[in-house]
Amino acid sequence: MAPAPKVAVVTDSTALYPSGEMPEGVTVVPLQVIIDGECFAEGGEQASPEAVIAAFAAKKRVTTSRPAPATLREVYAQLAAEGYAEILSIHLSGDMSGTFESAQLAARETAIPVVALDTRAVGPSVGFAAAAAVAAVRRGASATEAALVAKARAEATQSLIYVDSLEPMRRGGRIGTAAAVLGSALAVKPLLTFADGRIVVKEKVRTAQRALARMAELAIDAAGEGPVEVAVAHLAAEDRAEHLAAALSERLAAQLALPVRCGQVGAGLGAHVGPGMLAVVVTPAL
Repeated sequence: MAPAPKVAVVTDSTALYPSGEMPEGVTVVPLQVIIDGECFAEGGEQASPEAVIAAFAAKKRVTTSRPAPATLREVYAQLAAEGYAEILSIHLSGDMSGTFESAQLAARETAIPVVALDTRAVGPSVGFAAAAAVAAVRRGASATEAALVAKARAEATQSLIYVDSLEPMRRGGRIGTAAAVLGSALAVKPLLTFADGRIVVKEKVRTAQRALARMAELAIDAAGEGPVEVAVAHLAAEDRAEHLAAALSERLAAQLALPVRCGQVGAGLGAHVGPGMLAVVVTPAL
């Protein structure tokens, strides 16, 4: 029997992994974070969550840009030089960013096969998909086989998102103007989720306190009866996030494959959600 191909797993810096660090063996390509026209690679001091929070406080314009195809091509070439036979490149929804398109373009100019996967998701959902791919590769899966595993986990993952304001998403084109207007009218606070690769309104609530309670209820429903992993993510909302994580830890104690993990999103996501964002992500355990 021929040995399993040596598969490299690549993702982008929006792929938040709940432990704070991606699994060993995953190469992370940074998005560009743009603050008042100045461009920085995500992950550095000038493109950190704290930098984005400060920029919002100073009313500076914050947005992002995808990695250029040339950047991904260089990453792929380096992995090929290191002896990998295949690459699986896992990215956030193509409807939310051009990163997946950059991966496709770079793949065409790479000497070894590259499978580019659009997870149709963002944030922890992408991180969970990457973790599933790494586990599959360690079991001997090819890039194509690991992509199917990652895609299945992404599709089975449910995300619930609360933001204090929909304006950053509207400015960045991540949510429609109608939804943004809804969010500002009568102090309505929409709970958001993903549908077909885009952010949509799932429910409407009146207060942040009610949003947290409803998010917990919906997360418990999403968990069903099987073993799950749960992540809580936030931007400048640590107290709310820890409160939600504690509530879910208690309610889902019998189903949790790992403790509920709680962490701050990176600058790339933070640029589009703004301070006060809170999210809970529920995925089937590996």
